Amino acid sequence: MRFPTFTTFAVLYITTSFAARAPRATCSDGHTTSNLACCIWFDVLSDIQDLFENACGDDAHDALRLAFHDAIAFSPKLVAQQQFGGGGADGSIIKFSSIELNYSANVGLDSIVNAEKEIADNRGVSYGDMIQFAAAVSVGNCDGGPRLSFMAGRPNATQAAPDGLVPQPFDSVSTILARVGDAGLSPDEMVELLASHSVGVQEDIDESIPGTPFDLTPTVFDTKFYNDTQLGPQLIFPGDGPHQGEVKSPSLGQFRLQSDVALSRDNRTAPHWLALSLSQQLMASRFAASMAKMALLGQNPGVLYDCSDVIPVPK
Repeated sequence: MRFPTFTTFAVLYITTSFAARAPRATCSDGHTTSNLACCIWFDVLSDIQDLFENACGDDAHDALRLAFHDAIAFSPKLVAQQQFGGGGADGSIIKFSSIELNYSANVGLDSIVNAEKEIADNRGVSYGDMIQFAAAVSVGNCDGGPRLSFMAGRPNATQAAPDGLVPQPFDSVSTILARVGDAGLSPDEMVELLASHSVGVQEDIDESIPGTPFDLTPTVFDTKFYNDTQLGPQLIFPGDGPHQGEVKSPSLGQFRLQSDVALSRDNRTAPHWLALSLSQQLMASRFAASMAKMALLGQNPGVLYDCSDVIPVPK
């Protein structure tokens, strides 16, 4: 039997110790990060927080919505049919905004697309990175929001995503699950991503009441959205509805999407919906994990680098 030599132990100790004390890069503005290439994101952070006014407001909500609409436009099924299936989280919704903002699912995203494009162009970062970074920052601005990871290094999109890849609020549960399943997300992950509606609002389904939230705490990342959607009564249309994709809500101050209610009560998704409604910790951790997965749809993780330490610690 051979035993490790002293040299072996020494190498192991030195390697382990060095890894534990790996030097951090110091940026020109004094920030430190694990990778010098991440320094630019502190500048982007300042810009995006100016846009968000360091708050969980309308622009922050829109940034989170934009991240899903960009990333979910990815279809291996179309690729198998010898068609372009979209580039996923590649920023095509900004690069080809003149095309993609005309898709019905993307109505209302014009303002945040233009704002993020300006920041990305000024700082020289890719649109795909810009979209996912802004979404990660937005979540941390909301009370109770988890700290999301952020991987940088996405190349810019080369083509516009095809129309029809973003689920609509009037789609059936089967249609929604088939679409996100094609993109690579499970039914549970779809339910987890809907935690974003805890801090979301509707703008364009009922234009008579823009900014109506999906629960009564739209600046707090909490389980109330899950609880109220699954168990709340359907009593009234809060505006001049009904509109396509809308069902009755419990009160005038909140809005109910047809797809949210259907997912909350379908036997394929209701059990996990209930589990998230019962645990803030579970909801936050699973949302963070599913957002990390979604942010890589259509991307090559091997060319990306971790800049998560630029994302501020949530409030």
